[in-house]
Parts: sequence; C-alpha cells; structure tokens
Amino acid sequence: MLQEINFDGIIGPSHNYAGLSPGNLAATGNAGKISHPRAAALQGIAKMRANVELGLAQGIFLPLDRPDARWLASLATDIATAEPHLAAQAMSASAMWAANAATVSPAPDAADGRCHLTVANLVTMPHRSHEWPGTLAQLKLAFAHPAFAVHPPVPAPFGDEGAANHMRLTPAHGEPGVEVFVYGVSGGPFPARQHIEASKAIARAHVLDPARTLFVEQNPDAIAAGAFHNDVVAVANANVLFAHELAFKDKSAFYAELRDRLPEVAIVEVPADRVSLADAVRSYLFNAQLVTLPQGGMALILPTESRDNPRVWSWLEEMVAGNGPIRRLVPVDVRESMSNGGGPACLRLRVVADPATVDPRFLVNTAKLDRIAAVIAAHWPETIEPARLTDPALIARIRAARRALAEALDLVGILDS
Repeated sequence: MLQEINFDGIIGPSHNYAGLSPGNLAATGNAGKISHPRAAALQGIAKMRANVELGLAQGIFLPLDRPDARWLASLATDIATAEPHLAAQAMSASAMWAANAATVSPAPDAADGRCHLTVANLVTMPHRSHEWPGTLAQLKLAFAHPAFAVHPPVPAPFGDEGAANHMRLTPAHGEPGVEVFVYGVSGGPFPARQHIEASKAIARAHVLDPARTLFVEQNPDAIAAGAFHNDVVAVANANVLFAHELAFKDKSAFYAELRDRLPEVAIVEVPADRVSLADAVRSYLFNAQLVTLPQGGMALILPTESRDNPRVWSWLEEMVAGNGPIRRLVPVDVRESMSNGGGPACLRLRVVADPATVDPRFLVNTAKLDRIAAVIAAHWPETIEPARLTDPALIARIRAARRALAEALDLVGILDS
C-alpha cells in the first residue's frame, strides 16, 4: 500500500556555522558562531520521534563523510593544506537537509508505474556541489527495489536543488497528482538556485504527463528577501497548497492552471499585510511539514520560531480556528538547524511508496530512534569552534562518530560512498 514516508537527514557530527550559503540569511548571519552538533542531531531525532508518535512513517539518511577527502583531492589539496574556504566547504554538514537530496515523483504520476528519484546536483553552492555522489549511493541502496528508478544528477550548469523547489498536489497520496516545479530567474543580490532546464529534464526523466506538470517561476522578491528555496514560502500536501501571497511571480496564472488540473485543490494563502516576507523568512512558517494525520485532517509541524513570532502565530491561530483543511499546529525545536537556515521541512524528503519496498535499514521506529540517539550522545562532538574546524583530533572524532552510527544501523557498506 502506498503511503507517504518522511526521510530525515541525521544531522552530522561536523555541523558547523561557516556561513557558506549566500542568500540564506540565517546561515550568513550566524557565520563564525560556535555550533552544537550533538544537540543539533538530538533535536532532529526528537522531531522524528514526535512524527512517529503522530502515526507517520519515518525514514532516515546517514551523514556523509566529512571532510570530503575525495573532493579536496580533485582540487589537488587535502584538509591539512587546503585554503580556509575550501576546508570549510569540505567539512559542511549541509546534506542533513534531505529536502535537497532529490526530486521524487511517486509511481501514480509516472508513465512506467515506478517511483522516480533524481539526485540533486546542487551546483550553485560549492559546499553542496559535492554532496550528490554520497547521497546517490544511499538512494540506490534504500530504493533498490524494482518499484523505484533512481537517476543521476542533471548535468551542470543547470542548477537543481531537489524537492525544496518541487510540490505535488493530489486528491490522495496514492492517486495521480499534479507536479509543480518552481524555478528562479532572478533574486536581486542572491542567486536563483533552481533552473527551469533542470526542472524540465527531471520531468522528462520521470516520464510525467505534461498535462499534469506545471513549471512556475518563484517571485524574485521572495528570493531577494531570503527565500532561497521555494519551501521557504510555500508547501503542499495532498490537495492543499499553503503559500505566502508573494511566493510566485504570477500567482493568478499559477492558481488558475492548478485549479484547472485539480479542481478540488484548496489554496491557503497568507496575506503579506499580516505576515511580511521578512517574518516568513525569519520564522520559517512555510518550511513546515504539512502532513496528513492517520486519524484524518492535516497538521503543520513547524519550528518554534513561528510560535515565537507574534504576527505569525496570531495568523496561524486564526487559521486553525476556522474551517480550513489545516487543523493542528505542532511546534518543534530545531534551533540548531534553523541557525543554519533549515527548518523542519528542510530536514526531510517525502517519498510516497510502499514501505515494504524500501530497505528496512533506512526505516525507523521509536526503538531504533532511541538507539540512534544513544550513538549521537556518545560520539557526536558537543561543540565545534570555528578555529578548530580542521583540528585533526576533531576530524578523527567526526569520522569515528559516523562509523559508530553506521555500525549500529548495519550500514557500514556506505562508509566508502
């Protein structure tokens, strides 16, 4: 039976604040601060545990090898001799944000009846451009069943940032849907990371029905305000689109096309005069997991920063008090991720599939999450100071921590990926 599974990236032991992502205001604003990898990873585990307790299916991806010695070798250097900016890029833990791992098209949408995943190339940002080989290795292992088709990345220079710029709307997860690819053209001082050619290539590779596939331009003003991915200003689930008034360049045309293809769609729009783009970016209101609960109805799993913003929380409370489709608000503490510009939705990749077709090592329950948390508590560094980022002792600990987790999950085979 097809159901939505949320695969979260376990926050890696090299989690740090190097400020490597122009356009990500939280990441650049916190550059140089002391990070807390152990607390960060445990916050992510707590979020997953809460989802499991809500009755949601939950999966995981493991951290990638850091520092990325092979990437540094391709630049004719190593972590001991690399220039500081290259060393920081090699140590990045940004693969924790699984929403950028891949774009996923469930089987009901594809002409060949398979679930398709295309690993994101992330070429716009150097620190992320070398993630895809390690991510692809995990995707091929987790989704090795013939029910899936796992694709290599779209070639450069066409930037692809994965599911963070992709939405799917459907009457139900197991039914055919409308796939919406959101691309950027201009973002003022910041780069538009998703190229339309990448989105079109993925749609072709996933053998999607052109009549049920939309390509929509993100509002340049949203990118300039810090919405470097579409999921900072919009999120969709089943037949509900939850979006900021200024999310899309031509929202009227988009909404009309969407309603034409999915008449039952419910569009919940947050007005700019109630919640500004600045408030949306600061609170990550839209970088929430919009989920269908097993008992019915939808919930927003959103960062506590949304609750702490009076304007955002006031609007949300009015929304859930009404008769709309979103009936429940579930704040979660992911402050360490938020400090690097990633909320609850950044940390997960949605895959609609039969859980029986997924490698069970990548699926979790409460007991397995407890086991993972114990490994994190024992092995993850408590803090990382910017000046110690390339300390050999720290690097040895980071690598030992990843091995301990892989051994606990019977996934040692990915260590060389």
